[in-house]
Amino acid sequence: MAKATRITKLVFLFTSLLFVAACTTGFEDRGNIPLSSFTTAQLEGMGSSPGAPMIIRIFKQDSELEVWKQVKATGKYELFRTYDICAWSGDLGPKFKEGDRQSPEGFYEVTPGHMNPRSNYFLSFNLGFPNKFDRSHGRTGSNIMVHGDCTSRGCYAMTDEQVGEIYALVRESHSGGNRSVQVQVYPFRMTGKNLALNASSPHMAFWKNIKEGYDIFEVSKTKPQWDVCSGDYSFNRSGACGASTLDPAIKAAVMAKQAKDDVAFKEAQADIEQTKLDEAEAEQRRLEAKQAAAERQAAIEQQTSKVTGWFGSLFGGGSDGEQSGQTDPNAPTPPARD
Repeated sequence: MAKATRITKLVFLFTSLLFVAACTTGFEDRGNIPLSSFTTAQLEGMGSSPGAPMIIRIFKQDSELEVWKQVKATGKYELFRTYDICAWSGDLGPKFKEGDRQSPEGFYEVTPGHMNPRSNYFLSFNLGFPNKFDRSHGRTGSNIMVHGDCTSRGCYAMTDEQVGEIYALVRESHSGGNRSVQVQVYPFRMTGKNLALNASSPHMAFWKNIKEGYDIFEVSKTKPQWDVCSGDYSFNRSGACGASTLDPAIKAAVMAKQAKDDVAFKEAQADIEQTKLDEAEAEQRRLEAKQAAAERQAAIEQQTSKVTGWFGSLFGGGSDGEQSGQTDPNAPTPPARD
């Protein structure tokens, strides 16, 4: 009996060790989940590869995360896949301080050291907040991630399945010899109309600043090189504040885009103001119609009251004298009583 008990205990101990080993191995291997053959085939089909350079763009208002991969033949980036963001926290605008539960905006570089295969949220990678720009403005915060688990306290949360693929794409890009994967975070797509819709925001100057990097990427489909000059993001300059390093043709195209966006901004502002005027006029007409209806109802009630009074006097069952308590002087005098 004692021998059987010892054997049972040994079997239990051995099974427990196997279970712990399996769990530990699975936990550590999350970061090595391979890309699916389907995803790899899609990358190859667009002329890219898992190890090619990669850019991520995040748009808060649309709750979308885009993965862009560089195509070998042209050296330009093409959109590979768009993912719905499960959750982000705070409002449109940048993050300012630790604990404000605000998801950041700006330009970030994810290096191999930012990868976290042992995340409490399945998998995650750190955006690197605060970056050089954030620090120049005294902004604070830590552990701002793109992670799984679909819940956010200042991060960008995905489903576990999504973050597993995104994490693998970033990891493979690092393995391909790329020092970092750039993450561009915007409040919305930086169109003239969207800026006009948010023209009263205190973040407008910041948004116009990061729009410079957005425009360079939109026009050239190449990676914007960013730094910080006098407290602002600077893009594609020699040193932080030097001359532009953009190809003249690309620079001209960027300026043309910005001029077009400025026109769209002004037109959208005019449309917004006109809409406000139209809505105010419609509200005034509504109030006037309501007042006119009330006056008509009052007039109807007054007329109804007069008609009712006339019919009451006509069919009230007595003469005016009787109603007023007066006696007819021609009426016979009733006989006296004893």
